Amino acid sequence: MISEDIHIRTIYLNNPREKAQVEEFLLSQGLNLETDVEYTVALYEDDKIVGTGSLSGRVLKCIAVDTDYLGMGFSNKIVSLLVSEEYHRGNTHLFIFTKPSNINMFKDMGFYEIAQVEEQVVLLENDPQGIKRYTKKLNKYKKDGKIISSIVMNCNPFTLGHQFLIEKASLSSDLVHVFIVWEDRSLFPPSVRFNLVKEGTKHLSNIIIHKGEDYIISNSTFPSYFMKESSDIVKTHALLDLKIFASYIAPSLGINRRYIGEEPYCLVTKEYNEIMKRILPNYEIEVTEVPRIMKDESVISASKVREYIKNNDLESIKKIVPSTTYEYLISDEANPIIDKIRNTNSRH
Repeated sequence: MISEDIHIRTIYLNNPREKAQVEEFLLSQGLNLETDVEYTVALYEDDKIVGTGSLSGRVLKCIAVDTDYLGMGFSNKIVSLLVSEEYHRGNTHLFIFTKPSNINMFKDMGFYEIAQVEEQVVLLENDPQGIKRYTKKLNKYKKDGKIISSIVMNCNPFTLGHQFLIEKASLSSDLVHVFIVWEDRSLFPPSVRFNLVKEGTKHLSNIIIHKGEDYIISNSTFPSYFMKESSDIVKTHALLDLKIFASYIAPSLGINRRYIGEEPYCLVTKEYNEIMKRILPNYEIEVTEVPRIMKDESVISASKVREYIKNNDLESIKKIVPSTTYEYLISDEANPIIDKIRNTNSRH
Protein backbone atom coordinates (compact mmCIF):
# COMPACT_ATOMS: atom_id res chain seq x y z
CA MET A 1 0.00 0.00 0.00
CA ILE A 2 1.40 3.41 -0.97
CA SER A 3 1.89 5.84 1.90
CA GLU A 4 -0.27 8.96 2.02
CA ASP A 5 2.95 11.00 1.95
CA ILE A 6 3.76 9.56 -1.47
CA HIS A 7 2.17 11.01 -4.55
CA ILE A 8 2.70 10.34 -8.22
CA ARG A 9 2.57 12.67 -11.18
CA THR A 10 3.39 12.89 -14.86
CA ILE A 11 6.63 14.72 -15.58
CA TYR A 12 6.55 17.44 -18.21
CA LEU A 13 9.82 16.79 -20.04
CA ASN A 14 9.75 20.25 -21.61
CA ASN A 15 9.91 21.71 -18.09
CA PRO A 16 13.67 22.10 -17.41
CA ARG A 17 13.29 21.91 -13.63
CA GLU A 18 11.22 18.71 -13.62
CA LYS A 19 13.40 17.06 -16.25
CA ALA A 20 16.56 17.97 -14.30
CA GLN A 21 15.07 16.43 -11.15
CA VAL A 22 14.46 13.13 -12.93
CA GLU A 23 17.92 13.18 -14.50
CA GLU A 24 19.53 13.81 -11.13
CA PHE A 25 17.57 11.01 -9.48
CA LEU A 26 18.40 8.52 -12.23
CA LEU A 27 22.08 9.41 -12.06
CA SER A 28 22.00 8.62 -8.33
CA GLN A 29 20.66 5.18 -9.33
CA GLY A 30 23.34 4.63 -11.98
CA LEU A 31 21.00 5.33 -14.90
CA ASN A 32 20.52 8.05 -17.53
CA LEU A 33 17.35 9.65 -18.83
CA GLU A 34 17.70 8.51 -22.42
CA THR A 35 17.08 11.04 -25.17
CA ASP A 36 14.27 9.09 -26.86
CA VAL A 37 12.03 9.10 -23.75
CA GLU A 38 8.59 10.54 -24.54
CA TYR A 39 6.61 9.99 -21.34
CA THR A 40 7.74 9.90 -17.70
CA VAL A 41 6.07 9.45 -14.32
CA ALA A 42 7.66 10.03 -10.92
CA LEU A 43 6.82 9.12 -7.34
CA TYR A 44 7.43 11.93 -4.87
CA GLU A 45 7.68 12.09 -1.12
CA ASP A 46 6.95 15.77 -0.60
CA ASP A 47 9.25 17.36 -3.24
CA LYS A 48 11.76 14.51 -3.35
CA ILE A 49 11.65 11.95 -6.18
CA VAL A 50 11.75 8.41 -4.79
CA GLY A 51 10.94 6.52 -7.99
CA THR A 52 10.47 7.07 -11.70
CA GLY A 53 9.79 5.29 -14.98
CA SER A 54 9.53 6.25 -18.63
CA LEU A 55 8.46 4.92 -21.96
CA SER A 56 9.51 5.31 -25.57
CA GLY A 57 7.24 3.75 -28.16
CA ARG A 58 6.44 0.30 -26.74
CA VAL A 59 9.51 0.18 -24.52
CA LEU A 60 9.43 0.79 -20.76
CA LYS A 61 12.79 2.09 -19.52
CA CYS A 62 14.64 4.30 -17.01
CA ILE A 63 12.73 2.59 -14.18
CA ALA A 64 14.23 3.07 -10.73
CA VAL A 65 13.18 3.29 -7.08
CA ASP A 66 15.29 4.76 -4.27
CA THR A 67 16.93 1.91 -2.32
CA ASP A 68 15.36 3.21 0.92
CA TYR A 69 11.91 2.58 -0.56
CA LEU A 70 12.38 -0.89 -2.02
CA GLY A 71 9.93 -3.59 -1.01
CA MET A 72 7.06 -1.12 -0.75
CA GLY A 73 5.43 -1.94 -4.09
CA PHE A 74 6.57 1.26 -5.79
CA SER A 75 8.17 -0.51 -8.76
CA ASN A 76 4.91 -2.36 -9.42
CA LYS A 77 3.01 0.90 -9.20
CA ILE A 78 5.29 2.65 -11.70
CA VAL A 79 5.20 -0.26 -14.15
CA SER A 80 1.40 -0.54 -13.81
CA LEU A 81 1.02 3.16 -14.64
CA LEU A 82 3.32 2.87 -17.65
CA VAL A 83 1.53 -0.24 -18.90
CA SER A 84 -1.83 1.54 -18.52
CA GLU A 85 -0.50 4.46 -20.55
CA GLU A 86 0.76 2.07 -23.23
CA TYR A 87 -2.61 0.32 -23.41
CA HIS A 88 -4.31 3.72 -23.63
CA ARG A 89 -2.07 4.40 -26.65
CA GLY A 90 -3.10 1.09 -28.21
CA ASN A 91 0.19 -0.72 -27.48
CA THR A 92 -0.17 -4.20 -26.00
CA HIS A 93 3.10 -5.94 -26.95
CA LEU A 94 5.55 -4.26 -24.59
CA PHE A 95 9.25 -4.41 -23.80
CA ILE A 96 11.29 -3.46 -20.74
CA PHE A 97 14.91 -2.31 -20.61
CA THR A 98 16.35 -2.73 -17.14
CA LYS A 99 19.44 -3.72 -15.18
CA PRO A 100 20.00 -7.49 -14.81
CA SER A 101 19.67 -7.13 -11.04
CA ASN A 102 15.98 -6.26 -11.57
CA ILE A 103 15.13 -9.23 -13.76
CA ASN A 104 13.25 -11.31 -11.17
CA MET A 105 11.12 -8.35 -10.15
CA PHE A 106 9.93 -7.82 -13.72
CA LYS A 107 9.43 -11.52 -14.31
CA ASP A 108 7.06 -11.45 -11.35
CA MET A 109 5.15 -8.69 -13.17
CA GLY A 110 4.58 -10.89 -16.23
CA PHE A 111 7.60 -10.08 -18.39
CA TYR A 112 9.85 -12.67 -20.04
CA GLU A 113 13.57 -12.39 -20.72
CA ILE A 114 14.75 -12.17 -24.34
CA ALA A 115 18.45 -11.46 -23.85
CA GLN A 116 20.90 -9.63 -21.63
CA VAL A 117 24.31 -8.05 -21.74
CA GLU A 118 25.85 -9.21 -18.48
CA GLU A 119 25.95 -6.57 -15.72
CA GLN A 120 24.62 -3.93 -18.10
CA VAL A 121 21.13 -4.41 -19.51
CA VAL A 122 18.42 -7.00 -19.97
CA LEU A 123 15.51 -6.87 -22.43
CA LEU A 124 12.19 -8.47 -21.53
CA GLU A 125 8.79 -8.61 -23.23
CA ASN A 126 5.29 -9.24 -21.92
CA ASP A 127 4.52 -11.97 -24.47
CA PRO A 128 5.99 -15.40 -23.57
CA GLN A 129 5.79 -16.45 -27.22
CA GLY A 130 6.89 -13.14 -28.82
CA ILE A 131 10.36 -13.88 -30.13
CA LYS A 132 9.59 -17.60 -30.50
CA ARG A 133 6.69 -16.72 -32.77
CA TYR A 134 8.93 -14.48 -34.89
CA THR A 135 11.69 -17.08 -35.27
CA LYS A 136 9.12 -19.77 -36.07
CA LYS A 137 7.83 -17.54 -38.87
CA LEU A 138 11.40 -17.08 -40.16
CA ASN A 139 12.12 -20.80 -39.95
CA LYS A 140 9.70 -21.40 -42.82
CA TYR A 141 12.25 -19.70 -45.10
CA LYS A 142 15.21 -21.80 -43.97
CA LYS A 143 17.04 -23.52 -46.83
CA ASP A 144 20.17 -25.63 -46.97
CA GLY A 145 23.35 -24.20 -48.42
CA LYS A 146 27.03 -23.72 -47.75
CA ILE A 147 26.84 -19.92 -47.47
CA ILE A 148 23.61 -18.52 -46.03
CA SER A 149 24.04 -14.77 -45.75
CA SER A 150 22.14 -11.91 -44.20
CA ILE A 151 22.02 -8.14 -44.53
CA VAL A 152 20.20 -5.70 -42.25
CA MET A 153 19.22 -2.44 -43.95
CA ASN A 154 17.16 0.65 -43.30
CA CYS A 155 17.12 1.89 -46.95
CA ASN A 156 15.80 5.39 -46.40
CA PRO A 157 15.45 5.22 -49.43
CA PHE A 158 16.94 2.32 -51.44
CA THR A 159 20.04 3.43 -53.38
CA LEU A 160 22.51 1.94 -55.85
CA GLY A 161 24.79 1.44 -52.84
CA HIS A 162 22.23 -0.80 -51.14
CA GLN A 163 21.64 -2.63 -54.42
CA PHE A 164 25.38 -3.16 -54.92
CA LEU A 165 25.76 -4.66 -51.43
CA ILE A 166 22.88 -7.09 -52.00
CA GLU A 167 24.23 -8.05 -55.44
CA LYS A 168 27.68 -8.65 -53.94
CA ALA A 169 26.19 -10.92 -51.28
CA SER A 170 24.01 -12.67 -53.86
CA LEU A 171 27.01 -13.57 -56.03
CA SER A 172 28.90 -15.19 -53.15
CA SER A 173 26.02 -16.90 -51.33
CA ASP A 174 23.59 -19.72 -51.82
CA LEU A 175 20.88 -17.57 -50.23
CA VAL A 176 20.67 -14.04 -48.83
CA HIS A 177 18.18 -12.99 -46.17
CA VAL A 178 17.66 -9.23 -46.29
CA PHE A 179 16.06 -7.70 -43.19
CA ILE A 180 14.46 -4.28 -43.48
CA VAL A 181 14.52 -2.22 -40.28
CA TRP A 182 10.83 -2.01 -39.38
CA GLU A 183 10.88 0.82 -36.86
CA ASP A 184 8.76 3.70 -38.18
CA ARG A 185 11.29 6.40 -37.37
CA SER A 186 12.53 7.17 -40.87
CA LEU A 187 11.19 9.68 -43.37
CA PHE A 188 10.32 6.78 -45.67
CA PRO A 189 7.82 4.46 -43.91
CA PRO A 190 8.78 0.78 -43.47
CA SER A 191 6.29 -0.52 -46.04
CA VAL A 192 7.68 1.88 -48.68
CA ARG A 193 11.29 0.94 -47.89
CA PHE A 194 10.39 -2.76 -48.06
CA ASN A 195 8.74 -2.37 -51.47
CA LEU A 196 11.62 -0.32 -52.88
CA VAL A 197 14.06 -3.09 -51.92
CA LYS A 198 11.71 -5.72 -53.34
CA GLU A 199 11.39 -3.90 -56.67
CA GLY A 200 15.10 -3.11 -56.85
CA THR A 201 16.20 -6.74 -56.36
CA LYS A 202 13.76 -8.56 -58.65
CA HIS A 203 16.66 -9.54 -60.92
CA LEU A 204 18.20 -11.63 -58.12
CA SER A 205 16.80 -15.13 -57.62
CA ASN A 206 18.43 -16.04 -54.30
CA ILE A 207 17.13 -13.14 -52.17
CA ILE A 208 14.47 -13.32 -49.46
CA ILE A 209 13.32 -10.03 -47.94
CA HIS A 210 12.02 -9.93 -44.36
CA LYS A 211 10.46 -7.38 -42.06
CA GLY A 212 12.83 -6.79 -39.14
CA GLU A 213 9.87 -6.19 -36.79
CA ASP A 214 10.70 -5.85 -33.08
CA TYR A 215 13.85 -7.91 -32.92
CA ILE A 216 16.39 -6.44 -35.36
CA ILE A 217 17.62 -2.85 -34.94
CA SER A 218 14.38 -1.66 -33.39
CA ASN A 219 13.49 0.68 -30.57
CA SER A 220 13.33 -2.49 -28.48
CA THR A 221 16.77 -3.90 -29.27
CA PHE A 222 18.86 -0.91 -30.37
CA PRO A 223 17.21 2.46 -29.60
CA SER A 224 20.46 4.40 -29.79
CA TYR A 225 20.62 3.59 -33.51
CA PHE A 226 17.80 6.09 -33.89
CA MET A 227 19.26 8.57 -31.40
CA LYS A 228 22.46 8.75 -33.46
CA GLU A 229 24.70 9.38 -30.50
CA SER A 230 28.08 7.80 -29.82
CA SER A 231 28.51 6.63 -26.24
CA ASP A 232 28.67 3.62 -23.94
CA ILE A 233 24.89 3.37 -24.38
CA VAL A 234 25.41 2.67 -28.09
CA LYS A 235 27.88 -0.13 -27.30
CA THR A 236 25.50 -1.74 -24.82
CA HIS A 237 22.53 -1.55 -27.20
CA ALA A 238 24.65 -2.87 -30.09
CA LEU A 239 25.77 -5.84 -28.00
CA LEU A 240 22.16 -6.59 -27.06
CA ASP A 241 20.92 -6.35 -30.66
CA LEU A 242 23.72 -8.63 -31.90
CA LYS A 243 23.13 -11.15 -29.13
CA ILE A 244 19.48 -11.42 -30.16
CA PHE A 245 20.49 -11.76 -33.82
CA ALA A 246 23.10 -14.45 -33.09
CA SER A 247 20.99 -16.37 -30.55
CA TYR A 248 17.61 -16.32 -32.27
CA ILE A 249 17.56 -14.93 -35.82
CA ALA A 250 20.65 -16.59 -37.30
CA PRO A 251 19.89 -20.13 -36.01
CA SER A 252 16.30 -19.98 -37.27
CA LEU A 253 17.57 -19.46 -40.83
CA GLY A 254 20.97 -21.17 -40.71
CA ILE A 255 22.78 -17.84 -41.30
CA ASN A 256 26.57 -18.12 -41.23
CA ARG A 257 27.61 -14.85 -42.86
CA ARG A 258 26.54 -11.23 -42.45
CA TYR A 259 27.34 -8.55 -45.00
CA ILE A 260 27.81 -4.94 -43.98
CA GLY A 261 28.54 -1.78 -45.92
CA GLU A 262 31.58 0.25 -44.94
CA GLU A 263 30.42 3.30 -42.94
CA PRO A 264 32.45 6.51 -43.44
CA TYR A 265 29.97 8.99 -41.95
CA CYS A 266 27.59 7.76 -39.24
CA LEU A 267 29.49 7.15 -35.98
CA VAL A 268 26.75 4.94 -34.55
CA THR A 269 26.66 2.59 -37.56
CA LYS A 270 30.46 2.56 -37.72
CA GLU A 271 30.67 1.58 -34.06
CA TYR A 272 27.99 -1.06 -34.56
CA ASN A 273 29.96 -2.54 -37.47
CA GLU A 274 33.13 -2.73 -35.38
CA ILE A 275 31.33 -4.50 -32.55
CA MET A 276 29.72 -6.86 -35.06
CA LYS A 277 33.12 -7.84 -36.51
CA ARG A 278 34.27 -8.67 -33.00
CA ILE A 279 31.17 -10.48 -31.69
CA LEU A 280 29.56 -12.49 -34.50
CA PRO A 281 32.56 -14.74 -35.28
CA ASN A 282 32.14 -16.10 -31.73
CA TYR A 283 28.82 -17.50 -32.96
CA GLU A 284 30.39 -18.89 -36.16
CA ILE A 285 28.98 -16.05 -38.24
CA GLU A 286 31.50 -14.52 -40.62
CA VAL A 287 31.28 -10.75 -41.16
CA THR A 288 32.10 -9.41 -44.62
CA GLU A 289 32.52 -5.64 -44.96
CA VAL A 290 32.06 -4.24 -48.45
CA PRO A 291 33.48 -0.82 -49.47
CA ARG A 292 30.85 1.75 -50.37
CA ILE A 293 30.59 2.64 -54.05
CA MET A 294 31.19 6.18 -55.27
CA LYS A 295 29.58 8.54 -57.73
CA ASP A 296 31.27 11.77 -58.79
CA GLU A 297 33.92 11.33 -56.08
CA SER A 298 31.27 11.06 -53.38
CA VAL A 299 30.05 7.99 -51.46
CA ILE A 300 26.52 6.97 -52.45
CA SER A 301 24.21 7.21 -49.44
CA ALA A 302 20.53 7.52 -48.60
CA SER A 303 21.26 10.79 -46.78
CA LYS A 304 22.66 12.17 -50.06
CA VAL A 305 19.41 11.22 -51.81
CA ARG A 306 17.41 13.06 -49.15
CA GLU A 307 19.70 16.08 -49.54
CA TYR A 308 19.08 16.09 -53.31
CA ILE A 309 15.33 15.79 -52.70
CA LYS A 310 15.51 18.79 -50.38
CA ASN A 311 17.29 20.75 -53.12
CA ASN A 312 14.96 19.46 -55.86
CA ASP A 313 17.97 18.05 -57.72
CA LEU A 314 16.32 15.26 -59.71
CA GLU A 315 19.27 14.74 -62.07
CA SER A 316 21.64 13.99 -59.20
CA ILE A 317 19.10 11.62 -57.61
CA LYS A 318 18.80 9.68 -60.87
CA LYS A 319 22.54 8.93 -60.82
CA ILE A 320 22.58 7.22 -57.40
CA VAL A 321 19.33 5.25 -57.14
CA PRO A 322 17.94 2.29 -59.10
CA SER A 323 15.35 3.17 -61.74
CA THR A 324 12.65 1.59 -59.55
CA THR A 325 13.45 4.00 -56.70
CA TYR A 326 13.59 6.98 -59.06
CA GLU A 327 10.21 6.12 -60.59
CA TYR A 328 8.72 5.98 -57.12
CA LEU A 329 10.26 9.31 -56.09
CA ILE A 330 8.72 11.15 -59.06
CA SER A 331 5.31 9.50 -58.56
CA ASP A 332 2.31 11.14 -56.90
CA GLU A 333 2.47 8.48 -54.18
CA ALA A 334 5.79 9.88 -52.96
CA ASN A 335 4.60 13.51 -52.74
CA PRO A 336 3.79 13.49 -48.99
CA ILE A 337 7.26 12.08 -48.22
CA ILE A 338 8.97 14.54 -50.56
CA ASP A 339 7.13 17.44 -48.90
CA LYS A 340 8.10 16.15 -45.45
CA ILE A 341 11.79 15.90 -46.42
CA ARG A 342 11.77 19.44 -47.77
CA ASN A 343 10.23 20.76 -44.55
CA THR A 344 12.27 18.93 -41.94
CA ASN A 345 15.81 18.84 -40.64
CA SER A 346 15.58 15.20 -39.55
CA ARG A 347 18.67 13.08 -40.10
CA HIS A 348 16.45 10.05 -40.70
